[in-house]
Amino acid sequence: MDKISHKRHIAKTITWRAVGTLDTFLLSWFITGNPFIGLKIGFSEVITKMILYYLHERAWLKIGVEDSHKRHLIKTITWRIIGTLDTILLSWFITGSPETGLKIGIMEVITKMVLYYFHERTWYRINFGLDARQRSKKWKKT
Repeated sequence: MDKISHKRHIAKTITWRAVGTLDTFLLSWFITGNPFIGLKIGFSEVITKMILYYLHERAWLKIGVEDSHKRHLIKTITWRIIGTLDTILLSWFITGSPETGLKIGIMEVITKMVLYYFHERTWYRINFGLDARQRSKKWKKT
């Protein structure tokens, strides 16, 4: 099971990072008015966020919250705290402005929580990386 779950978490990491990077790029461009700063901030997050997201997924594998809606809501909140802090710090560093970093971070709290919740719900219904026992148990709960 552990080998299979690693593949699943890597796939979730990649799909979430694609959605998250696009969102960060668009928000950063909107707030700064500069598409190149948006690209710098968006792409600088790719590595830090993928590492942080993978570690977040691995930690949640060990947490025993079974109810899917409750689990997804709590995961959404914990990930958003980690992700927003990372975005604020990177945006501040790239723009040199703590105010701009905070603006980008605050705006993405809303957009990313909505996007993340739907990402989690989608992956909850995808069988990739689950063995047959996990799939049958999972589908009975939804």
